[in-house]
Amino acid sequence: MAQRLLLRRFLTSIISGKPFQSRWAPLASRTLQTTQYSPGYLARTPSQARSIYTTRVCSTTFNIQDGPDFQDRVVNSETPVVVDFHAQWCGPCKILGPRLEKVVAKQHGKVVMAKVDIDDHTDLALEYEVSAVPTVLAMKNGDVVDKFVGIKDEDQLEAFLKKLIG
Repeated sequence: MAQRLLLRRFLTSIISGKPFQSRWAPLASRTLQTTQYSPGYLARTPSQARSIYTTRVCSTTFNIQDGPDFQDRVVNSETPVVVDFHAQWCGPCKILGPRLEKVVAKQHGKVVMAKVDIDDHTDLALEYEVSAVPTVLAMKNGDVVDKFVGIKDEDQLEAFLKKLIG
């Protein structure tokens, strides 16, 4: 759990361009190095860290870190936000998540997507009355304007987003 949180913070700092500040920062930078072995030698030498490539999906989709992060990036957002409440153990969530990210990316910034893991953020799930996953909320100006539970195809998701955008 702590490793996952550390990795999230580190990757968020890479995407946002802000330096990662933590007592674990030296450890995190060491873990991103890959080890190369020379044939016939037991010595190993660390190579350069691998490059991380981001796509447009990353700029329109983000993971919620905590309650204040949700307040700042979702409730206070001027852009309409689709909130995907999901769980790692949920089969339908694994199908809906990428499908929803793809449809949101097609909107070219007219809408953004927040992903909330209900196991990590039970308080948010309770606050927004999430009783099953996947649950997707459409939020505009801090208010829930639409909602669906379960899996949808791309055409239904596009219609859901068009209704949100207006």
